[in-house]
Amino acid sequence: MTNLPNDPSKDGLPRGYPFNSEWEITPRDFHRRRTAGEIIVLIDCRTISERDLAHIAGSIHVPMQSLSQHIDSLREHETAAIVIHCHQGMRSLKVTEVLRQAGFDDVRSLAGGIHLWSIDIDPTVPMY
Repeated sequence: MTNLPNDPSKDGLPRGYPFNSEWEITPRDFHRRRTAGEIIVLIDCRTISERDLAHIAGSIHVPMQSLSQHIDSLREHETAAIVIHCHQGMRSLKVTEVLRQAGFDDVRSLAGGIHLWSIDIDPTVPMY
């Protein structure tokens, strides 16, 4: 994902990105929904050192490595819309799967992660 083209498709995804609408949400769609006032819980599953480099405002930090320790505390969001993000979207897909298996209804991974968020939505978020 580090070699994203300068000409993204109309949905903001890099051309050829293997987007799966059942498992992912585009940064543009997430941003549009959140800006419209929809309550969506954003969970950052990266490491603390990654979060120290860059983060999306309003996200909850739940590192993938300690997810099992946080499942019970996340239950308050079980019926809410949840978006998981990582650096480029791979770990967040795994966390999405774990949460769905644990009974969370509406969970999606942020396509392209914080990297694509920085490119397409908020260039003030540092890229690393």
